[in-house]
Amino acid sequence: MTSIDGGPAGTGDMSGRAGTGDASEPAAIGDARPRARYPSRFRASGVKARHLRAHVLVVAWLGAALAAVAAQEVLPVARWLAVHMFLLGAVTTAILIWSEHFAVALLHARIPDERRSTVRLGAANLAVAGLLIGVWTARPELTAVSAVLLVAAATAHLVMLVRLGRGALGGRLKPVVSYYRAATAALIAGAVLGALLATGGAGGPDRYAGLRMAHIHVTLLGWIGLPVLGTLFMLWPTVLGVRMKDRTVEVSRTVLWLAGGGLLVAGAALALGWRWAAVAGLALYAGGAALAVHLFVRTVRGNRPVSAAAAWMLATAICWLLIAVAADLAWLAARPLPAAQTGVDAVLPVLLIGFVAQILIGALTYLLPVVLSSGPKDRAAVRGVLERGWLTRLVALNTGVALAALPLPAPAATTGMLLAALAAATFLALAVPVLVRSGRRLAPDTGTGTPSRHPALWGTAAGAVLTVLAVLLANSGGDTGGRPSVAGASGAGAGTTRTVAVTLADMRIRPARIEVAAGTALRLRITNTDAQRHDLKVEDGPATPLLAQGTTRVLDLGPVTGNREAWCTLPGHRAAGMTMAIVVRDDAATGAGEHAAPADSGEQAAPGETGEQAAPGETGEHAGHTSTPTDDDIALDPAADFSPGWQARDAALAPAPGGTVHKVELRAARKTVEVAPGVRQQMWTFGGTAPGPTLRGKVGDVFEVTLVNDDESMGHGIDFHAGSLAPDRPMRTIQPGERLLYRFRAERAGAWLYHCSTAPMLQHLGNGMYGAVVIDPPGLEKVDREYLLVSSELYLGTPGSAAQVTKMRQNTPDAWVFNGIANQYAHRPLKVRTGERARFWVVAAGPADGIAFHVVGTVFDTVYKEGAHLLKPGASGGAQVLDLASAQGGFVETTFPEAGHYAFVDHDMRHADAGAHGMVEVSD
Repeated sequence: MTSIDGGPAGTGDMSGRAGTGDASEPAAIGDARPRARYPSRFRASGVKARHLRAHVLVVAWLGAALAAVAAQEVLPVARWLAVHMFLLGAVTTAILIWSEHFAVALLHARIPDERRSTVRLGAANLAVAGLLIGVWTARPELTAVSAVLLVAAATAHLVMLVRLGRGALGGRLKPVVSYYRAATAALIAGAVLGALLATGGAGGPDRYAGLRMAHIHVTLLGWIGLPVLGTLFMLWPTVLGVRMKDRTVEVSRTVLWLAGGGLLVAGAALALGWRWAAVAGLALYAGGAALAVHLFVRTVRGNRPVSAAAAWMLATAICWLLIAVAADLAWLAARPLPAAQTGVDAVLPVLLIGFVAQILIGALTYLLPVVLSSGPKDRAAVRGVLERGWLTRLVALNTGVALAALPLPAPAATTGMLLAALAAATFLALAVPVLVRSGRRLAPDTGTGTPSRHPALWGTAAGAVLTVLAVLLANSGGDTGGRPSVAGASGAGAGTTRTVAVTLADMRIRPARIEVAAGTALRLRITNTDAQRHDLKVEDGPATPLLAQGTTRVLDLGPVTGNREAWCTLPGHRAAGMTMAIVVRDDAATGAGEHAAPADSGEQAAPGETGEQAAPGETGEHAGHTSTPTDDDIALDPAADFSPGWQARDAALAPAPGGTVHKVELRAARKTVEVAPGVRQQMWTFGGTAPGPTLRGKVGDVFEVTLVNDDESMGHGIDFHAGSLAPDRPMRTIQPGERLLYRFRAERAGAWLYHCSTAPMLQHLGNGMYGAVVIDPPGLEKVDREYLLVSSELYLGTPGSAAQVTKMRQNTPDAWVFNGIANQYAHRPLKVRTGERARFWVVAAGPADGIAFHVVGTVFDTVYKEGAHLLKPGASGGAQVLDLASAQGGFVETTFPEAGHYAFVDHDMRHADAGAHGMVEVSD
C-alpha cells in the first residue's frame, strides 16, 4: 500500500533502514537517499481535493451503514443494507479511487483527466444508491437499471487502468496494476450476478444457490481479495523494513495467474452449478494465495520490524484468508451447492473480520504515524500510542473470530463477537485522540495559499478507522444469536434475517406454515405454552431440547434455499399433526394473470365493466392490483394479548328496524386493523370493518344501498345474494371516487352473504370485502340473546401480493376467524345468563371454506339452514352442528342449563386450532 497522501508509495519513514525511504519500489535496493515524498506532478494536480471529496463519500456510506444497523428492528432488510452500504458503497468507493492512484504511481503514468475520474466515481455511487433502494423497495426495474450503471462505471474504470499502461515507463512492481484490472473485472461479474439474484433471474433453489455462491466468491475473493494480495507485495516488506525479495515480481505474476484464473473458473462453475469444477478453480485460488504467503514468510528476517503490531496483524489477517479459503474449499467438496451455503456463510465472519478488518487495523497502525506525524520523534510517539496493548488486542480479536466461526453454541459466538468488537473499540479509543490532536495541530495549514494535504490525510484516516467499525457492526448486525448472511447475499431475501415466533400448544405448531424468500436467514423463536413438554426438529437442521411449559429457545436455520419440514419428535406427536412447513416462495412473480378473470370465485362478473376483465394485450392485472413481492411472514400467537385499547367486534345482532325501505351507504376503503393478537393487517373493507356492516330486515323489505368507492387505488363493486336482479348495472365495478345505487327487494328469508363483485373475487373476499344480510323468516320467535357470527379465512401479508395470492389459491390461510378477528371471543366471551335462550346466526363467507358450527356442552333444539327449518323446538331430536358450505347461512338455538364457560368452535379442528373458536360465558 502506498503513501496515503497520494505520493508514489513513499512511507516517509526516515529510520534509515533499507527500503523504508520510499515504497514506490519498496526495499528494492536499500537506498537511503532522500526522495520527494510528494512529487510535484501530484501537488500541481487536483488529486488531493478529489481524494478528500471521495473520502467524504466513504464516510457518508459508513454513516448510512451504521444507521441501517441501528434501525434493523424497524427497517426492512436492514442487515443486507448495512453490509452492502459498507461493501458496495464505502469499500467500492475507496478501491476505485486508490486503485487509480496506485496505478499512476506504479506505472509512472500521466494522471487521468480529473473530470472523467469524477464522473466514474459519481456514476458508481449513484448506481450503488439505486441498487440499495431497488432491493429495499422491491423494485426490480430500478435494481436492473442501477446494476447496468454500475457495470458501465466499472467498465470505464477498467478501460482507464488499461490505457494507463500504454506508453507508461512502468516500475518494477507494475504487475500489481494487473491485480486492480482483474479485480475490476470481478466487480463487473459480481454486479451482473447480484442483479440476477435481486431481480428474480436466479431460477429455482438449486440455481439460486449456485448464483449466490458465485456472487459471494467473485465479490469477496475477487473485487476485494485480489487488490489486497497485490498491494501486500509492496506493503509487507515496507512494514518489516527489509528489502523486497528478488523473486517478488515473478511471484506476483504467478500468483495473479493462479488466483485470478482460479477465481474465473470457480465463479463460472458456481454460476452453472458445476460443483467439482468450482472446487478445482477454488483450489487454484488457494494455491495462488499460499504461494504469496510463502513469499511473505521468506521475506521475514530476524531484525526488528518497523511496527511489530502492524506486522503481526497483517500476518494473521493473511492466515485467516488462507483458513477461510481452505474451509470454503472443504465445504464445496463435501456437500451439494444448496447445502454448502451454510458452511460458506459461516466462513464470512472470518473474511470480514479476521481478514478485511484486521488488514485495515494493521495498515492503520503502521501508516497513521507516518502520515500524521511531523518528524521522527513525533512519529515514534504516535506509534507508541497506537501500539499500546497491541498483543492483547491481537489475541482478543483473533480469538473472537475463531469463536464466531466455529460451530459452537450461540453463547460462544456471542462471546467471540464481543471480543472482536472490544479489540476494535480499543484501537479506536487509541486512534481517535491521535486524529484529533493531529487535526488541531494541522489546522493552521488551511489558511495558507497552497492547498494543504492535511485535510485529505485526516479525512482518509478517519474514513479508514470508521471502516473498521462499520465492518464489525455490519457483520454482527447487533444480533448475537445467529450467523449473518453477508457479502454476496443478494436478491429479494438474501442478506435478510427473519425471526418468526413459533408456539407449541394443543398438539399443534403455530404458525403451521412459514413462507420466506429464497436466501432469507431464518431464526425460529420457539415457545412451548402447553402443559406437556414438546420439542422441535427441523429437517436437515437444528433441534431444540425438550421444552417445559413457558420455556423458549431460538433455532438459527441460516439461509433457507429449499422447502423444509419441522416437527415434534415425541412419539405420536408428528402423526397427530405437530408439524410445520417452511416454504421458499418465488418472489420473482409479478402477479401476471392473477387478475385476468373471475374464475377464482366461480361467479360471473358483469361483462364489459372496467376492472373486471383484462383489456387485450394486458397481463391480466387491473388498476390497484399489482402484486408487489414482499415479505409476508407474520407469526400468529393465539396466546398473546391484543394491543391496549383493542375492542372486539360486537357480535350482538340488533332487531330488524321498522319500516319497509332501508337506505344504507357503504364506503369501500382500506383500513389497517388488528386481525389477531398483536397482528395488524391492512384490509379492504365495506364501511371500515371486515366483515362489513350487517343489514337486517323482513321479507318484502326494500334495501337501497349506495356504494361509494373511497379506495384511491382500485375499483370495487358489490353483490347482495339476498336480491334477485340482473347483475350488469348494480354489480358493476366503480372506479375511485365514483358511487352507484344498488336497490333490491328481499323476497326470501335467510342469512345471506354480500361481497365485492370485482374480479378477482378471491382476493377481494379474502381481504375482507364481505358481510351479512339477515332476513327474518315470517313468525320468527323472539329470544333472549341473538348473536351473528360470520366465518372466514384470514390471509396475512400485503393485500394482492404474490405471496398472499399463492396462499389463497392453495387454500392455506394463516387463520380461520369469526367476525374477521382470530380468537377475539376467546379474549372477550359472549355473555348469556343461565336458562336464557340464545340464537346464533352464522354465515360462511369463505372465500373457500365452510364451517361446522358447534357449541361445546349444548344441544341445538332448533336448526335453520338456507331458508328452511331442519329442526324445530318440541321435536324429539336434537342437533350438534350447523354445517354450512361457503356462502351459505342459517341459525341455531339452544338454552344453557347452568353457569360456566361454553366454547364455540368450527368443528373442523384445523380451523378451531387456528383461530375459529370463542367462548360463551354463562352466569347465574
